[in-house]
Amino acid sequence: MPEAEIIILSLKVAGCAILGALPVAFCFAWLLARFEFPGKSLLQAVLTMPLVLPPVVTGYFLLVLFGARGAIGSLLLEWFGFSFAFRWTGAALAAGVMALPLLIRPIRLAIENIDKGLEEAARTLGAGRIKAFMTVTLPLLAPGIIAGSVLGFAKALGEFGATITFVSNIPGETQTLSLAIYALLQSPSGDAQALKLILIAVILSVLAVILSEWLQRRLSGAKQ
Repeated sequence: MPEAEIIILSLKVAGCAILGALPVAFCFAWLLARFEFPGKSLLQAVLTMPLVLPPVVTGYFLLVLFGARGAIGSLLLEWFGFSFAFRWTGAALAAGVMALPLLIRPIRLAIENIDKGLEEAARTLGAGRIKAFMTVTLPLLAPGIIAGSVLGFAKALGEFGATITFVSNIPGETQTLSLAIYALLQSPSGDAQALKLILIAVILSVLAVILSEWLQRRLSGAKQ
């Protein structure tokens, strides 16, 4: 499989993983930051599990739940004719789940650091909840969202264990950068091509961090 196709597939998988995981991460971060409820510590522990469990265990749970014969996967296949199994969408799901804890934490910290008085002042001046959120809260959260998204994207780009367990290593469909590097390293003549992909992975990760820093500087400058 040409390097360009592997890179494009990897970026597509990582990008879709973050786009899908970000709204979920935001909702959980808001819930954990703003509310007290029974079982909060348990929920936090469950959301952190993909970060501390062996990735193959997370991949196994995804297979049990979202595989063609899984509890949720079988319903999706029966009702909508859609399956995550052995498809790039399954790789995106696995990457998104693995990235979720890295998205939640910085967003939650950003929410906890917001002065609630600013939101209350906006409402006192006539702004509704939605307008206050869009004009006051969301701009203050932007650095946390960006930091979480970049960390999550880097994690999704390098995801291996959960992906290969859940959707296997299929060239052109689920073979992302990390899986392609693994396959090449198993081949006696694959070292040179594997080194190319390793360098590309490093460059993409560095570019992601640089972009994050640039965006955060722009946002900080816009607030001043």
